Amino acid sequence: MSVVVEQIRTMSELRRFIELPKRLYASTPQWVPLFDADYRGFFRNRHPFFRHARCGFLLARADHDPAAPPLGRVLMIENARYNAQHGRRAAHFYFLDFADDPEIADALFEAMARWADARGLDELLGPLFTGASLGGGLLVKGFEHAAAMTMMPYNHAYYVDHYERAGFLKHFDLYSLFIDPRSYELPEKVERLAELARRRGRMKVLEFTSKAQLRRAARRVAALYNPTLADHTENYPLTDEELERIIKDLLQLARPDLEKVITYDGEVVGYMLGFPDVTNALRRSAGHLTPATIVRVVRESRRARRIILNGMGILDRYQRIGGNALIYSELARTVKHTSLYNFEQAEMVQINESTDLMLQDLRKLGAEVGKIHRVYRAGVTRG
Repeated sequence: MSVVVEQIRTMSELRRFIELPKRLYASTPQWVPLFDADYRGFFRNRHPFFRHARCGFLLARADHDPAAPPLGRVLMIENARYNAQHGRRAAHFYFLDFADDPEIADALFEAMARWADARGLDELLGPLFTGASLGGGLLVKGFEHAAAMTMMPYNHAYYVDHYERAGFLKHFDLYSLFIDPRSYELPEKVERLAELARRRGRMKVLEFTSKAQLRRAARRVAALYNPTLADHTENYPLTDEELERIIKDLLQLARPDLEKVITYDGEVVGYMLGFPDVTNALRRSAGHLTPATIVRVVRESRRARRIILNGMGILDRYQRIGGNALIYSELARTVKHTSLYNFEQAEMVQINESTDLMLQDLRKLGAEVGKIHRVYRAGVTRG
């Protein structure tokens, strides 16, 4: 079979791009679809990400039959702000999906390299896209677990073999840690330090009862992103428009009673963002955002048995004066929330393997690595 890979340019071709993973994962209950409307927004450059990034949607098909279902797909990205921050000439890729066939995978990898080379870029790096609300990396451990909504991607296990056969190497890993709220107990020493921080009065935990309160605080939390996270290997300095978009995306799923913001003398210095897991409702949507989907999402958010923690941290200079103890205490209070929820599992996502202190602390508290997502890199041979 001869495989051809072409850049798509029409909405009818985009529909084929969207439908391909639905076919590949039709019998995979762990996979969660992205909403079709999000794909259309990306394709039409309606996300603020595209103010500084150039992209190409590529689709693989059998050369002899243009009308046959596509065999693979990928979104190629040149993120100027990422490359400037990290001193790289990288082409990122995302939405890389393909049937379990080396000819198809190799055709896609070769097309990805050509796309990068044509723009003067010298490496492929991914899966990486916009960050926070979509996550990144290829799942290499934890295939038995469902995706954490659309906050981290899911893929078949065979992808790993094709990546590594083609010469892709590990760049870094992102961990998802699991906590059992029913057995999670904060050590007495840690709780004592947290209580001492509370009594001193300079460090406070803000709690919320409405989305309006949360929206106002979210902008103060977003202001921490670039000074504290932009230099991490998976991130880059976000524009104000991108920060606003992330706030909008995350607030759609946020529950005010699950979000915590830590201040010191009134200045925001830390946060913890929790989301009731509505994976089942998203899976049942099949990518279609309809009134029925919204009803299912709202209903499931009220009876969720899992909580997804996508964002937890405190500024370095406050960690040793009770900040770490306070945030771990709030973590315990949140995952053991009993007034409205009865969580059976908490999943913390997008934790970079380089955050040694946090990982050490969380493991001591009983958290276990349940999934690993790996960002790969490969050099591009100059044409």
